[in-house]
Amino acid sequence: MQPRRGLVLGSGGILGAAWMTGALAALQQRLPVPVGELEFIVGTSAGSVIVAALRRGFTVDQIAAHQRDGPRGALAALGSPDLGCGSRPPWPRLRLGSPRLLLTGMRAPRQVHPWVLASACLPEGRAEHHELRAMLRGLDAQSEGWPACGETWIMAVDFDTGQRVAFGRSGAPPASLPEAVVASCSVPGWFTPAVIGGHRYVDGGARSIASADQLAGEGLDEVYVLAADASLVMDHPRRPFEWAERRLRALLTSALLREVGALRSSGTKVTVLTPGPEDLAAMGANLMDPSRRRDVFEVSLGTSARSLAAALGPRQAA
Repeated sequence: MQPRRGLVLGSGGILGAAWMTGALAALQQRLPVPVGELEFIVGTSAGSVIVAALRRGFTVDQIAAHQRDGPRGALAALGSPDLGCGSRPPWPRLRLGSPRLLLTGMRAPRQVHPWVLASACLPEGRAEHHELRAMLRGLDAQSEGWPACGETWIMAVDFDTGQRVAFGRSGAPPASLPEAVVASCSVPGWFTPAVIGGHRYVDGGARSIASADQLAGEGLDEVYVLAADASLVMDHPRRPFEWAERRLRALLTSALLREVGALRSSGTKVTVLTPGPEDLAAMGANLMDPSRRRDVFEVSLGTSARSLAAALGPRQAA
């Protein structure tokens, strides 16, 4: 009997998506089945875009070619991997992101996660996901409806209640795959919250960069976690912005490891891949910098293969 496997693709912006694509290429070489056919896949923010492509039947090789060749590659109809985001957000609107969530946090401080409460204090974002929506329409041209191949969960946060939502999971609010992915990518303070069924949703990374703990109790034998916003081995940059980014990254890594611990305690073997010093040097401090995207992808192809070899041992011949 084949092991029951799951995959978690976390947040990370444009460069995080590039790094995860390189890591997926290394992981695919070790799996006996296509990554897109794994039993459980959880996607957050940038990871949710890759999940949508995988579950719509695109292979890791095709997604990698899209990262390498951009709009000139085989998936040119899906547009640029940069998604027109730009490296910096437009000026936000002059109003709080979620006054209702702030009020909830003041009335019941323990009910709202601190990171989510902090995101509610940001001004409301003004950017719109025009190119992402166009890409998702292109993906949905292959197949409509929620993906039928295994469990597919797209993570977002209800911006009025602060609750984490796994679209696609039993009991979650109904949403189409494009709606869920746009919600998962709506970074507070940068993008306008996505409205689904009368509720406003923002980036799932506002609550957790990976939500790996969501798979605890699902009875999986193996789970692979690709977390571009964390780092198990960090560099030590001297530039102020990069130094500050690494301090934040250290906090996010600690939170990720707590989630991974919860998953392991349920009896699941967990392999965690994160950017290392060489990847971080390629990324810099701004994960939305499109000028670094291809370099990050190419570096990840090598570093991720070495990380997997260290974690799992030499790859067996087919």
